[in-house]
Amino acid sequence: MTADELVFFVNGKKVVEKNADPETTLLAYLRRKLGLSGTKLGCGEGGCGACTVMLSKYDRFQNKIVHFSANACLAPICSLHHVAVTTVEGIGSTKTRMHPVQERIAKSHGSQCGFCTPGIVMSMYTLLRNQPEPTMEEIEDAFQGNLCRCTGYRPILQGFRTFAKDGGCCGGNGTSPNCCMNQTKNLTDITLSPSLFKPEDFSPLDPSQEPIFPPELLRLKDAPQKQLRFEGERVTWIQATTLKELLDLKAQYPDAKLVVGNTEIGIEMKFKNKLFPVIVCPAWIPELNSVNHGPEGISFGAACPLSSVEKTLVDAVAKLPVHKTEVFRAILEQLRWFAGKQVKSVASIGGNIINASPISDLNPVLMASGAKLTLVSQGTKRTIRMDHTFFPAYRKTLLNPEEILLSIEIPFSREGEFLSAFKQASRREDDIAKVTSGMRVLFNPGTIEVKELAICYGGMADRTISALKTTRKQLSKFWNEELLQDVCAGLAEELYLTPDAPGGMVEFRRTLTLSFFFKFYLTVLQKLSTKDTENMQGKLDPTFASATLLFQKEPPANTQLFQEVPKGQSEEDMVGRPLPHLAATMQACGEAVYCDDIPRYENELSLRLVTSTKAHAMIKSIDISEAQKVPGFVCFLTADDIPGSNKTGLFNDETVFAEDKVTCIGHIIGAVVTDTPEHAQRAAQGVKITYEELPAIITIEDAIKNNSFYGSEMKIEKGDLKKGFDEADNVVSGELYIGGQEHFYLETHCTIAVPKGEEGEMELFVSTQNTMKTQSFVAKMLGVKENRIVVRVKRMGGGFGGKETRSTVVSTAVALAAHKTGRPVRCMLDRDEDMLITGGRHPFLARYKVGFMKTGKIVALEVDHYSNAGNTMDLSQSIMERALFHMDNCYKIPNIRGTGRLCKTNLPSNTAFRGFGGPQGMLIAEYWMSEVAVTCGLPAEEVRRMNMYNEGDLTHFNQKLEGFTLPRCWDECLAGSHYQDRKRAVEKFNKENYWKKRGLSIIPTKFGISFTLSFLNQAGALVHVYTDGSVLLTHGGTEMGQGLHTKMVQVASKVLKIPTSKIYISETSTNTVPNTSPTAASVSTDINGEAVSKACKTILERLEPFKKQKPNGSWEEWVNTAYENAVSLSATGFYKTPDLGYSFETNSGKPFHYFSYGVACSEVEIDCLTGDHKNLYTDIVMDVGSSLNPAIDIGQVEGAFVQGLGLFTLEELHYSPEGSLHTRGPSTYKIPAFGSIPVEFRVTLLRDSPNDKAIYNSKAVGEPPLFLAASIFFAIKDAIHAARVQRADSNMKKLFQLDSPATPEKIRNACVDEFTNLCITGLPENCKPWSLRV
Repeated sequence: MTADELVFFVNGKKVVEKNADPETTLLAYLRRKLGLSGTKLGCGEGGCGACTVMLSKYDRFQNKIVHFSANACLAPICSLHHVAVTTVEGIGSTKTRMHPVQERIAKSHGSQCGFCTPGIVMSMYTLLRNQPEPTMEEIEDAFQGNLCRCTGYRPILQGFRTFAKDGGCCGGNGTSPNCCMNQTKNLTDITLSPSLFKPEDFSPLDPSQEPIFPPELLRLKDAPQKQLRFEGERVTWIQATTLKELLDLKAQYPDAKLVVGNTEIGIEMKFKNKLFPVIVCPAWIPELNSVNHGPEGISFGAACPLSSVEKTLVDAVAKLPVHKTEVFRAILEQLRWFAGKQVKSVASIGGNIINASPISDLNPVLMASGAKLTLVSQGTKRTIRMDHTFFPAYRKTLLNPEEILLSIEIPFSREGEFLSAFKQASRREDDIAKVTSGMRVLFNPGTIEVKELAICYGGMADRTISALKTTRKQLSKFWNEELLQDVCAGLAEELYLTPDAPGGMVEFRRTLTLSFFFKFYLTVLQKLSTKDTENMQGKLDPTFASATLLFQKEPPANTQLFQEVPKGQSEEDMVGRPLPHLAATMQACGEAVYCDDIPRYENELSLRLVTSTKAHAMIKSIDISEAQKVPGFVCFLTADDIPGSNKTGLFNDETVFAEDKVTCIGHIIGAVVTDTPEHAQRAAQGVKITYEELPAIITIEDAIKNNSFYGSEMKIEKGDLKKGFDEADNVVSGELYIGGQEHFYLETHCTIAVPKGEEGEMELFVSTQNTMKTQSFVAKMLGVKENRIVVRVKRMGGGFGGKETRSTVVSTAVALAAHKTGRPVRCMLDRDEDMLITGGRHPFLARYKVGFMKTGKIVALEVDHYSNAGNTMDLSQSIMERALFHMDNCYKIPNIRGTGRLCKTNLPSNTAFRGFGGPQGMLIAEYWMSEVAVTCGLPAEEVRRMNMYNEGDLTHFNQKLEGFTLPRCWDECLAGSHYQDRKRAVEKFNKENYWKKRGLSIIPTKFGISFTLSFLNQAGALVHVYTDGSVLLTHGGTEMGQGLHTKMVQVASKVLKIPTSKIYISETSTNTVPNTSPTAASVSTDINGEAVSKACKTILERLEPFKKQKPNGSWEEWVNTAYENAVSLSATGFYKTPDLGYSFETNSGKPFHYFSYGVACSEVEIDCLTGDHKNLYTDIVMDVGSSLNPAIDIGQVEGAFVQGLGLFTLEELHYSPEGSLHTRGPSTYKIPAFGSIPVEFRVTLLRDSPNDKAIYNSKAVGEPPLFLAASIFFAIKDAIHAARVQRADSNMKKLFQLDSPATPEKIRNACVDEFTNLCITGLPENCKPWSLRV
């Protein structure tokens, strides 16, 4: 049988594909076949939204054109027959005209690295095509499936708010506490500007200007559809058009998978190495798409997308009487947090049921409500109720192989029937639940006597289960306290989890099952109290009422205040003005070129790394026979292929490829080279390696026990510790564990190596912060001189330290492949490889002991720090040094000793991450400080203020504090946040609410600015002026979204006194500025800015004579005259930071050039029953000197804060006891999303605080604000404290350990109550838990 032609449209152009392969995704097709590189690959699993596109089709069931967003990384091209695809390139361009969505995100500073921007633009564009005047809530909903790691989301929401009805303003009649009319303005005589952009300059949205739906597709709307077949290399795709065809196919191929949205099968094929040779797509079949309103409920065809189910139910809830829609409302509550729009608009309800996930959000609700399922096969049709028998085993259902699910009937609820759904996940939006549930009770008419009770759970077994043992006992009982006690005791027993249960968090999950029932119990009481039921026994305690509220969030409100440039500053002088990122418009249009966007070379090959699956083992054998059978296989590289040295790494303690031993899971053993990335993935999976396992050290505790460390102990000591502890009234000691963090830059590591064929020359395009090390590592490995290797970086899609050294593990391997094959080679890591191989922030364990007086004054401190360094040194030593330098945070401690040890473990080497050990050191300081305040019974803010340094004090490493603006930041933050009023309001709230608590905290930070390795504080610049007056600027720093190039152009423009439009930075490369330090440590603007300034001044000096000759001449005339007089118009600049150098031996010298300061106050609310928390308010006051660019600096403050919020509350890496990383993608590892940021978010840049130590009185801003997110952590701790105090029984300790991150699990377990006491699960000696604290 010949395959059919696939016809679809992309941006209005017709595409006819004669050889459509079902394994090809739309993303791969757009990028490689059509050369449209604006749509990005961020994760490959539909979790980040970087690949969002709009799909449009004529819907025959609704008789209209529909537009919806989808993830191109999951959409198979075969599913797009007769569909129109719109990508970011199709809606506007910087060359013709930008679409308002693109213009607004760029001008409102919503694009930093820009890698997530095209996806966010397309989510917003799709919303506007469906709803030209959306509400603020609809705008927030549209982004549930999009992530951004740079901006902290605020500027994106604020820019897009301008599309909302009334600009998102409630007009003063809203009840929102964040109404702009309730914001107290305290503007003094200094012009503090509240706006970073001017909405009135935006071009208006004109819906009539949008591209039309292709007329050719509209003409086909009445043509009959015929069955399609697409044959790929390994998979056949059959598009069925009638139910009969489908049932015949299912009889012929009983193992065939039915695919509608491909949101599950796509992931299984890509990440779980599964192959499904026959895929049948039923999306066109009318019976599977119908919606029928029957007497008992609404019936949905199994292929109905979740978004249409949602829409139908919303309409039903609006029209029908309340008592009939209990089930619908519960399902809507689950769908609300189910997934992003991109997934909901393609994933089907039938697929969700048949997938039989043990943690499905919908199945427990459908099971509890007794939904009816209609199953058909050739000649048979049966209807069954979805009950506890429907899922007999893990990922299995009652369907026979040739049967399909035709439709699902969701029932109306009856009088006296109540149904609720609950789910608790790590993050609210788009997250897989830890436990999910559906609960239903039916009372005998007019009574509170139970007639039916169903309690169903997901996440408590290998399938969706119903707690039958417990519920059967409750029939004919009354809905009162006695029933509650009985059910809870029953559930605790019936839903037991073994301590090694998959998914871990055993006590948390068991507690949630009871907490959810308690919430259901209260909710039903509340609903009953509105009906006059006879013999009502249970009355609802008013302080319990808030426990029944469904989650809801106010629309976000925010202010950013910064000092405007002085009156009289020339219009052309851009320093101090909020200039948008220079590449923002290109990023918003998908035109900015990242490493993988460089068009493919004609004879280019693809590389994929082959990594170890054992944490510590000898390699016995490597068998590549299976890999060689993969089409397009070229070669397999090992250590034997290396012409130079296999030794690599900062301390020469690493290898390019493992030789005989592997020391972590993810250790690179070799690499396969093939013609395409897909073939490379198959070939890599075909390489079979056998090992002889050796004992592995995984955790910090293991390393301490086995004395496995790098180097010797580091130490800073000052004062007389013994004397200090002797004097103290009180001593508190304890330990704190701080989990690691994955960088999750949206663009994974990527390298293209192009051999030049002469004298060992090679050119590399790399996504790296460190061109110098990339160059020298490649040269050493190839055995050539560094002058033969050129490394070029245009921009990165985020870095955060993760591309400072670890990028070399990829670039060195790719360079070897290019050398061996003589052809260009490319490798962009998949997200799961990137997370596994490249390491992250160091987990820390601290053991502290602090001595203090009754007044709260600190007199002595001793802290032992341990970090989990992983299997190589990398930067671990410098990171520990910075942790020790920051162990005081902002407090003067007369007698102090800090030590640090680097644990050598069998995990992938951990590395630099924004803050570089500083946040860990400071969190420990604030942790013991909070315990001192609780022990003394004093307000925490007073104890902190009392111990704070003063101007001129010496730190514990004997550096004098000069220009110490922290007290000013502190006072402004206290005043701006109305701290005392807020504190009283929190206390009142906590009295009135038993199961919800609020907490408040204010935290300062001091961050030392400089590389602690002093010779790295150097930078170079190269300036060329061309005869048309244009300037080409190059410096040693790389652009990763932080706006460095934008600031450098501002500096050059101010020195040369020419407009920024005449200056251009093309890229960073080793052949223009050599021996550059990595773009890191927040100092890039400081040092490169000085170098740029020096080079520009040299040019000015040379132009001076010609300016004197013609004072009124133009810049172009002076430049030309200089050229005609044979004067050089090219100059270099060089800068080193003066007077740096510290000695650990003598505890003297100056490690830092200056310090950046900031203070943040945050308020949170926790749900004591589920551990959920929401960030209500944050006010930050940051000292950034005289800001070079307030828009970029505020963007850095907010971005760092939200990254810190992830570090301290959300992001949790899970490792198995064997050292294997469980969390390898956005589905399991949760970075903050749009809804995670504080509802009210205020940022003020401290005014009138010039810093004479850096360029134009500015200050470093990249890393310092990150730690301020600890204010959220300590606000949570404060809220838990309030909960514990209220439930205080005699034996509950005042001090309790709360490790970071403060996830829902840790919050719930710390709020000890009668439910947690029922669920205590011990860990037996020999039992291996699912995950370890590393």
